[in-house]
Amino acid sequence: QVQLVESGGGLVQPGGSLRLSCVVSGTIRNIRAMGWFRQAPGKQREFVAQISSVGVSNYADSVRGRFTISKDSAKNTVLQMNSLKPEDTAVYYCNYRTYANEFWGQGTQVTVSS
Repeated sequence: QVQLVESGGGLVQPGGSLRLSCVVSGTIRNIRAMGWFRQAPGKQREFVAQISSVGVSNYADSVRGRFTISKDSAKNTVLQMNSLKPEDTAVYYCNYRTYANEFWGQGTQVTVSS
């Protein structure tokens, strides 16, 4: 059974940095893309960043230039978040898509506050 487990969330001051990791357990084949979404209180879940199986990345306008997504050979993904703002506060979810399925992690809380 496939599981995605996020880690690295926490409380940080505005302007600070956090590094989120998503570790895969189980076997996922034919990954099309690995990504991150977030959901703030009272808001819908929104796209943050994605990296394709061949390494092409794209970002939401609100995080471009501040966040960087990467992946390793073990199919894990990392979201480096710099220059964090209070509006980045949300639960961050890891998302993997194959040609047949979609997998979600349980989420990790990121709070940006002074």
